[in-house]
Amino acid sequence: YTTLFRSRSPTMIDDIRITGVMFYYHFVCNRKLWYFSHNISMEQNNDDVAIGKLIDEKSYDREKKQILIDGIINIDFIDGNKVIHEVKKSKAVSEAGIWQLKYYLYYLKNKGVEDVSGLVDYPLLKKRERVNLSEEDILEIEKILQEIKDTINLQLPPKTIDSHICKKCAYYELCYI
Repeated sequence: YTTLFRSRSPTMIDDIRITGVMFYYHFVCNRKLWYFSHNISMEQNNDDVAIGKLIDEKSYDREKKQILIDGIINIDFIDGNKVIHEVKKSKAVSEAGIWQLKYYLYYLKNKGVEDVSGLVDYPLLKKRERVNLSEEDILEIEKILQEIKDTINLQLPPKTIDSHICKKCAYYELCYI
């Protein structure tokens, strides 16, 4: 797959390196995004994160996995048909996974990689969602990138979101206790 990614120099979004995880967190919780971008990580001791990593490691074991590009996007795997895959534990925050994959497609397009599509895989559910990048998506991603930069540049973290997903979040104790 290395020939697939030999192209123009990496796209930098101003001077901030916005990773796929940061893009994902923008859809989940901007407070989590802020903590993560300020090197405050709580994932290492979270059971749900560990289960997600295990699912990622044990699913699709014939594929070459964890393809890190420019230290910015980390593709779970690529199949032989130029389809990039993002493996998720559940559909609890499916919009975030879809947009994370669209960001990967956007990033690759900016590197000159064309004709790539994506699939979000939910191995426990035995489901998949096809993801393509439209011109409207590109405009939305550029708007989102600015929103992410704005969140990162805040002096203090944003307010808690008080969502049903908070109790399973690795940052729960930091936000609520």
